[in-house]
Amino acid sequence: MWRSLKSIVGTPDTGSLSAPVRKAIAERERESEVLVGYLQLFLVGLFAVLYAIAPSPSADTSFMPVPYALTVYALLTLGRVAWARRTRIPDWALYVSILIDMGLLMVLIWSFHLQYGQTAPFYLKAPTLLYVFFFIALRALRFEPRFVLAAGVAAAIGWGVLLAYVLLTEPAVITRDYVVYLTSNAVLLGAEFDKIISILVVTAILALAIARGRDLLIRAFAQEAATRNLSRFFDPAVAKGIAETDQPIAPGEGVVRDAAILNVDIRGFSHVAAQLPPAEIMSLLADYQARVIPVIAAHGGVIDKFLGDGIMATFGATTPSATYAKDALTAAGEIMAAIDQWLAERGSTDAPSLKINVGVASGRVVFGAVGDASRLEFTVIGDAVNLSAKIEKHNKEEGVRALCTQEALAAAVAQGYPGGDAFEMRAARRVDGVNRPLDLVVLAR
Repeated sequence: MWRSLKSIVGTPDTGSLSAPVRKAIAERERESEVLVGYLQLFLVGLFAVLYAIAPSPSADTSFMPVPYALTVYALLTLGRVAWARRTRIPDWALYVSILIDMGLLMVLIWSFHLQYGQTAPFYLKAPTLLYVFFFIALRALRFEPRFVLAAGVAAAIGWGVLLAYVLLTEPAVITRDYVVYLTSNAVLLGAEFDKIISILVVTAILALAIARGRDLLIRAFAQEAATRNLSRFFDPAVAKGIAETDQPIAPGEGVVRDAAILNVDIRGFSHVAAQLPPAEIMSLLADYQARVIPVIAAHGGVIDKFLGDGIMATFGATTPSATYAKDALTAAGEIMAAIDQWLAERGSTDAPSLKINVGVASGRVVFGAVGDASRLEFTVIGDAVNLSAKIEKHNKEEGVRALCTQEALAAAVAQGYPGGDAFEMRAARRVDGVNRPLDLVVLAR
């Protein structure tokens, strides 16, 4: 109970949140304050239109405070919007803004008895009091209940002051007769207390709702940040599934999918790495991966793992795809084109020469979690996984740079891959580690 009350009236505790989450919340609060300002400007315009079309009090009335109040309020609101667009408005300024909002409204209501030449109780019947709920509701856009409470309490106190002014200046006007109250400038205390209670109750309910909504907002930001972090280690679809699952992920669970597996590797990388200092090795890998990974992602591929200088990607394993083989071969072709451009750029420098190999295989695989309760990893298992890795290594024996199985090409052509007849076929090849001859297709020499 105390925690709930503290979350409503206190300053939100975001110390336990990560810096990116706190930054995202602060930015959303700043945007909300700009939105509040724009809505207040809209209200100023609405009030001005209503005032312009409303009948004038009388021809000889010289006291007309509404235009001045609206002008002052519009200028203050414009200033606050400009401030909020530049930076986050401090809390003290928001509290002052709330006091100004309610203060101007109450002074405007108070002035009605002067404007219309009536006794002070006259202004207690002004429907303009309902506008306090506009200002209270606007504070809800900030998703901080303390500002809603501040607006509601300021409104209740303001109306209480106006009532006190009437009772002190004209104490004889109090009545208990409801008809007299409605048909004269008499004051019915119960009716005025009802207004104050209504303001406070609505404020309390709205503040409680905002407190609950803010908790959900913070959790949503934290969840979004967690999903973004997971996406750096997993495919976004996998990361989203991990973050949003309502069941524990257990090892040994998996699904069967038709998929294509693509392996990319730098031939003889160990020899190249032995000639370079560690910083240059990592820079080389980063440059190479920056050329390959975007191509894989652009065609729906998912990086399953990095094997040093090797990259293993899947198509149609994490998420079912009707074009998994076509996407894999298209990605393979674009990878080789990107690598050719990269190698041409490196050829103009003193950097060691490199050879990149690609292997693609397709077939039925199992996608799921392996490991134990303390450490899990999503991966794919199946004959196509092994074939892809072995075919990639077999490029050296064939004297080419990219190979795929004949089954992968046939599946890709069936899925709309063009130019299947243009590739060179190499039938009945003996691939190290495979106990049967393989029909291979040369994708790049």
